Amino acid sequence: MFIGHWAPALAVAARCKRPGLGTLFIAAQLVDWAFFLFVLLGVEKMRLNPAISAVSPLDLYSMPYTHSLVGALAWSAGFAVLVWLMLRDGTAGLLAGAVVLSHWLLDLLVHVPDLTIAGGSSKLGFGLWNYPAIEMPLELAITFGALWLYVRARQPLLGRALVLGALMLALQLFNWFGPVAPEVTPGTSFLAFVAYGLVTLAGWWMGKSAAQSSQAH
Repeated sequence: MFIGHWAPALAVAARCKRPGLGTLFIAAQLVDWAFFLFVLLGVEKMRLNPAISAVSPLDLYSMPYTHSLVGALAWSAGFAVLVWLMLRDGTAGLLAGAVVLSHWLLDLLVHVPDLTIAGGSSKLGFGLWNYPAIEMPLELAITFGALWLYVRARQPLLGRALVLGALMLALQLFNWFGPVAPEVTPGTSFLAFVAYGLVTLAGWWMGKSAAQSSQAH
């Protein structure tokens, strides 16, 4: 799952003003930010194998610190504390932590078995990546359904919402149908950072217009 990870951030932001949408977008992909950093550092491992599943060529064969359930809970708790310290708002911290944890739960739906409970040899994953007729419309539906909920509730500037939606759709289509590199290089991580950064910036930009609109009323 790629853009679908931002759906929980949009859904939470549709109901709650704190934390901000930019913070929630970081939360939604926090474990992947960490994963691609750890790949650069050689701490976690991945390789590209187009035969691993019908949708994704990612063979994520070692990621105990980011994509184990225990690891995801640790990232979730750490981010929750950070948001609480920054905002002095316990509810905002809990919401941010829940969005971090949602990443692992959504990955459980789509990944072929490569997730773990605590980094052991037993691997989990329901494997919807092998069923593109289910996974692809599901990912689009939860993402743009959540975006619609956010726009309806927060009424950001429509142009900014359209930019965010178009950017997410373009990146998802590239993720599904773009060329597959022959091997993992440092550029693999940097490409992920650019994609996550652009969407997070667009989400923050849209959220800023919603906050301004709310204040104006």
